[in-house]
Amino acid sequence: MEFRHEYKFIISISQSLLLKERLSGLMKKDINSGKKGSYEIRSIYFDDIHNSCFKHNEAGTDPRAKYRIRSYGVSDEKIVLEKKIKQNGMTKKRQQQLTKDQYEILKRCDDKGILKRASDKELFFHDQPPLVQELLSLKQMRRMQPKVIVTYERTPFVEEAGNVRVTFDDNIASSAEFDLFFSHRLPKRPVMPVGQTLMEVKFDEFLPEYIKKTLEIGRLSQTTFSKYYLCRRYSL
Repeated sequence: MEFRHEYKFIISISQSLLLKERLSGLMKKDINSGKKGSYEIRSIYFDDIHNSCFKHNEAGTDPRAKYRIRSYGVSDEKIVLEKKIKQNGMTKKRQQQLTKDQYEILKRCDDKGILKRASDKELFFHDQPPLVQELLSLKQMRRMQPKVIVTYERTPFVEEAGNVRVTFDDNIASSAEFDLFFSHRLPKRPVMPVGQTLMEVKFDEFLPEYIKKTLEIGRLSQTTFSKYYLCRRYSL
């Protein structure tokens, strides 16, 4: 995937409700939204022994990258490893769907290069996809380990022209209970003030004018808000 534009805005609940109503008549709901129109996202973010990812985010280092394991809802049916790269104000992601064995291997807090399945069969480094190999290497060289869980409820709208996604993230919270990642009992700590929503606007080369005009509801302040950074601040 090529680099994409990504703009973020912190808006009020009333602004969020207004924009969702406007967009519902212009854009499609994401195919994964279901009848509810939203879904929960959970991500385990990794960092090294020096907290380099956190510090690079804080300093605005360019370029910079973050590694995360993501699931959708309280389910282990689809687990994805992602590397998100930010450069010159734009972002792109590399993705690799994980098996449950690969997930367990990456979540482990050790840096062994030869790993074992539950069946006791050895699973070797060179058998893994490139992105999994990359994170395993970082676990060995830089002690890259799970640091925080970021969770939130996402309402997404999509448009094929420009490959546009407008998303609204509510109930952003953090957790450090990695063993409960797929559990309804995951304890969460809210990190956003009550009454605020994060809106993200992502697109490739252009944002259709009709979407741009629909999003104009007075002065919206663009922010460099990072869900990962804010959740890490509460966990350090």
